[in-house]
Amino acid sequence: MSGRSSLTPTEPGTGSAPPRRSRFRLPGRVRITGFLAGVLIAAGIGTLVLWLPQRSNSQPSVSPPAKWQRPSVSASGLAERSGVRLVRVAVTGGGGLLDLRYQVVDPNKALTVHEARTPPAIIDERTGLVLNRLLMGHAHQGQLKPAVSYYLVFENTGDWVHRGSQVTVLLGDAQVEHVVVK
Repeated sequence: MSGRSSLTPTEPGTGSAPPRRSRFRLPGRVRITGFLAGVLIAAGIGTLVLWLPQRSNSQPSVSPPAKWQRPSVSASGLAERSGVRLVRVAVTGGGGLLDLRYQVVDPNKALTVHEARTPPAIIDERTGLVLNRLLMGHAHQGQLKPAVSYYLVFENTGDWVHRGSQVTVLLGDAQVEHVVVK
């Protein structure tokens, strides 16, 4: 027996297979047009990525809600009006929290910091976003003492406020604008 098969070409399942068709290819002009459209779309997206951050550094795109606005005072005016001195606002917790520190100057006036009608809040001046959720609902209880520093930790879900952002701090019945976050 030789190396040839004993099957004859007339038997089913034998013979050469039909030639395979190659994968469908678009004509050259269509491929070039698609490539150029993709390049233009990518250039448009790149332009937006570079343009939007510059635009967002200008004036606030959204003004704070009216119900949150309080009389605007300077940092020293906050001590006179609300009985507290603003120490700092800083990003903490990997960006997910904002730590607001204040020192009590006048314990009687400082009671307004935790009143229900004037809850503490931080407003991002770029977006108008109001951050008013305290971590685990924390609020100071008991008598405030002069010259003691207290803290409020706000949830910064989504990392909206970053180091270097400008915020408005609402404490008691006053607000301090353009506070730079550390």
